[in-house]
Amino acid sequence: MISMSNHRLCSTSARCFLVGGLAFAPLADADIFMRVDEDGVVNLTNVPSGPGFERILTEPVERIAARNEPSQEPPNGKGRARFGNAIAAAAQQHGVSGALLHAVIEAESNYNPNAVSPKGAVGLMQLMPTTARQYGVADSRDPAANIAAGARYLKDLLAMFNNDLTMAVAAYNAGPQSVIRNGNAIPPYRETQRYVPRVLSLYQRNQTLIR
Repeated sequence: MISMSNHRLCSTSARCFLVGGLAFAPLADADIFMRVDEDGVVNLTNVPSGPGFERILTEPVERIAARNEPSQEPPNGKGRARFGNAIAAAAQQHGVSGALLHAVIEAESNYNPNAVSPKGAVGLMQLMPTTARQYGVADSRDPAANIAAGARYLKDLLAMFNNDLTMAVAAYNAGPQSVIRNGNAIPPYRETQRYVPRVLSLYQRNQTLIR
C-alpha cells in the first residue's frame, strides 16, 4: 500500500477538490483520504493514520478506461451527430465541456455505444462495471446513461485535480491514485501517455466545432 501524505494539491480550502456525488463503498486500499493541516497543506493517502482524514474518493479497482489504447479509427461524423444532443445535455447538466466529452468519447469508443474493451469497459465512454454501479448506471450500452456517468466522473476528477485538465484526463484513463502516486504527473503507462495527448488534441479541435 502506498502512502501519498503531504502532497500539496492546493492551499485555499479544505474542500478545494472534494469529489461530489460519489456513492462511497466499504473501505478499500484504492480509496483516497484527505486531511488539510492548519497551514493549508493537503495530505492524501490510501492508508489513513491519525485523526482528521476524510474519504474523498472511492476508486474502482477496475479503472474506468481499463488503460485502453486510444481509438485510432477515422473520425465518426455520423456518431458525433447521432449523440450530439445527449452529449450537449450531459455537458450542461453536469457542468462539463461538451468539447471534452466529445474528445473522450472519440478516443474511447469512436461513438460506438456497443463498444466493449478486452477488460470489460463498455459503451461510449467505456465505463467499467464497478464505475457504472458507482454512478447508478444499470445498462452501460444506454447512450444517455453512459454519457451522463462519464460526465459526472470527469467533473469529479476535474474537481479533485483543481481543474487541471491534463491530470483529470490521465486519471480518467489510469485512475486518480496512479496520477497522485506519480506526483501529479501522467503515469508512465504507454496507454496513458498516448491517451492523454490524443484526448487533449481532440479537445482543442472540438473547441472550434462545438460551442
